[in-house]
Amino acid sequence: MPSQMTMGRNERLTSEASFMDHIIGQSPQTGGNAAADVIIDGTEAGFMAQVIEASRKIPVLVDFWATWCGPCKQLTPALEKIVRAAGGRVMLVKIDVDQAQNLVGQLSRMGLPLQSIPTVVGFWQGQIADLFQGAQPESEIKRFVEALLKLAGGAMPAADLLAEAKTAYDAGDFAAAGDAYSSVLQEDGESPEAWGGLIRTLLAMGDEEQAQDALAQLPEKIAEHAEISGARAALALAIEGRAATAQLAGLEARLAADPKDHQARYDLATAFNAMDRREEAADALLAIIKADRGWNDGAARQQLLKFFEAWGMEDNTTMTARRKLSTLLFS
Repeated sequence: MPSQMTMGRNERLTSEASFMDHIIGQSPQTGGNAAADVIIDGTEAGFMAQVIEASRKIPVLVDFWATWCGPCKQLTPALEKIVRAAGGRVMLVKIDVDQAQNLVGQLSRMGLPLQSIPTVVGFWQGQIADLFQGAQPESEIKRFVEALLKLAGGAMPAADLLAEAKTAYDAGDFAAAGDAYSSVLQEDGESPEAWGGLIRTLLAMGDEEQAQDALAQLPEKIAEHAEISGARAALALAIEGRAATAQLAGLEARLAADPKDHQARYDLATAFNAMDRREEAADALLAIIKADRGWNDGAARQQLLKFFEAWGMEDNTTMTARRKLSTLLFS
């Protein structure tokens, strides 16, 4: 976890311009000398303009790194990704410690722990706000940046956080996805995208109980939103699928013995869905509809529509299965 600096140490390190005058040996510069890009390579000579003066407008992160530092190479891509996601609300200045030895030495003597790198220091209003050391997971870096933005009276844009959450979810990083969705909900407790995403993330982590709790806590005004309906369907299917999956071998044996056993095929589709075998799940229900459209009061069609709702209408399997369903119903 990123370390927190005490107020006493923060004050000792950052007594406005006098501190930086002592370090750099020059008066603070004014004017727009900081680079326009949100990520720049900093220099010893430009530290005042690039970091101290720039931080009077937006928060500035300073990444102290070195070319020989393995953890630095792990940290930098994640740090740059999160800074870019902030949409210009925060700036990153990267300083190669080998190219800025005088600056690093003076900062170290003033109390900054730069003997170990990577070290990332957050500046706001010309002062050090916080720091962390070592390679950190994206979720922790994001938390650090969000805290700095809140200190400056801003926040990560909700749209960027939602995009970050979806990317993490699709990559299987459910912890990071859950953190991002939770961050959106802290700012907007009525975001159906964040509630729906959080419920789906909890399901992906195998925590049905917490997913049910989240569903029970969401605001009533968004209860019928498409994102919530989809998450609700996914939760119901997960519960059904758990029971069906436990009987998978028996269901397959029943179907092999009697291809007209529609109930076995229906239950097998539910099991396939729980196993994320979506095409097989859809094809099983479509086979029932083709053989007997009215079976069990149209249960196969209703279950297929529930699959569509849970998968999302833009899902590739949904779109393919919908076309097949339309062909069966209107042929």
